[in-house]
Parts: sequence; structure tokens; C-alpha cells
Amino acid sequence: MVVDHELETGPRRRSFYERNERLILGGAAVLIALAAWQAAWSANMISPLFFTGPSAVATRFVAEWTEGHLKQDLAYSGWNFVIGLGLAIATGVVLGVLIGWYRRLAILVDPFMTALYSTPRVALVPLIVIWFGLGWRSKMFVVFINAVFPVLINTIGGVRATDADLLRAARAYCASDWQIFTTLVVPGAVPFILTGVRQAVSLGLIGVVVGEMLGGSEGIGFMVAYGGSNLQTDTMFLGVVIIATSGIVLTWLAERLERRFSRWRPER
Repeated sequence: MVVDHELETGPRRRSFYERNERLILGGAAVLIALAAWQAAWSANMISPLFFTGPSAVATRFVAEWTEGHLKQDLAYSGWNFVIGLGLAIATGVVLGVLIGWYRRLAILVDPFMTALYSTPRVALVPLIVIWFGLGWRSKMFVVFINAVFPVLINTIGGVRATDADLLRAARAYCASDWQIFTTLVVPGAVPFILTGVRQAVSLGLIGVVVGEMLGGSEGIGFMVAYGGSNLQTDTMFLGVVIIATSGIVLTWLAERLERRFSRWRPER
């Protein structure tokens, strides 16, 4: 008789490499790219007028951190991002549930939602500056208007994807709208909402940079604009690296949350 050793001993434990393959391969690719970039920079194959090298960016980081305004810029951009993204998630979820659930409300707001979603948000930045001035409120609102639509649209899709048989069964047992919302609609929409949050993180970071580049005197976006206008490529690339690193970390966290709740759906 043939014995299935996997059934006998249980599932095989994955090795360290298998558990961290994405991190290992991705990290190796980044290190190789940085090494090639630094080699070209050290060999004077790159003009500092048009580009820079990793060592120059690292040197600029130390200088800005110890003697410059990098800490204040990080705090300023982080505040704008957190407040704008938080408001976008709260607004997108609440409006998404209402629009997805009430058909007549969806019909009323659909033209406005489509128009705003189709309009490039960069085109609205001058108007936002007129409304809110050059302070943090305009930067926060740029983040908000960039990030709210992914959450809103995904929440609407999640509400509308609620299983019709489950809804009929709940109504057959005389469940109230509040009970249906809390036990069926919202739990079923959570994976969709988290997908929208993951997309909103990237768009929110874009909003931070755009808002600070087009008006203001502090923040990471201002650092990028200042470095570009003064031909300080190391300063400009420092801002780009900070934004890119923040995007990688925040997107990774959002993906972890999305995978964690991907099966949080009511069972039939």
C-alpha cells in the first residue's frame, strides 16, 4: 500500500525563501540597480547637471536631516497626507454605502460623480489654492480629492455586489436596514473598500507632491520643485526617493490589510 507522507505528517512547511521570495527577489533587484547606478556615477558617466548618484543623494539626506529642514518637511507632508487620506476614506465609505444602496440617490449624483472623476485633479489645483489659500488646507484638500474617488467607487461596487439571496433571506426574517447593513452589506464590502484604500494611498501621495509643488514653501513636494528650479538634482532626487519609499511601504501595508480581509465575506 502506498502511503501519502504529506497526509501522514501534515502540510510541508514552506522554507524561509518561499515565505519571503517577493521581498528577497525585489530587494536584490533594487540593490543591483543601485549598484549599477552608483558605478556609472563614480565613473563620471553621469552629468550632475542632469542626473545624480545614490551617494550624492545619501550625502544630501544627511545634510538636510542634520542642518536643513527635512524633518519639518516630512512632518508637514505627513500631516497633509494623513488628514487628507483619512477624510477621503471616511467620506468615500459613507457616501459609497449610501449611493450603492439607494438607487435614486445614485441616479441623482452619478452625473456629478462622473464629471469630477473624469476631470484631471491637477486642473483644479489653482482653484483649490484660491479657495483655501497657500497653507496646509489647500494641500490637504488636494490629497482628499485625489484619494476619495477610488474608495468611493470601490465601496459602491462592494455594496452592489452583496449577494441577492442573502438579502432576500435577511428580509424574510424581518431584518431591519441597520441589521442588513452591519451584518451583510458592510462586511461584504470590506475587501472592496480595502482595494480602494490601496489605490487611494498612491493617489494621495501624488496629491501631496502636486499640492506642495504648485503653491507653498515647505514639504517634500516643495523640495522637489526647489531642487529642479535651482538645478540641484541631488535635492530633487532626495524628495523623489522619499516619496517613492513612502509609497512602497504604505502600499505594502495596504496590501497586507487587503489580503487579511479578502475572505471577510458573508457565507451563503
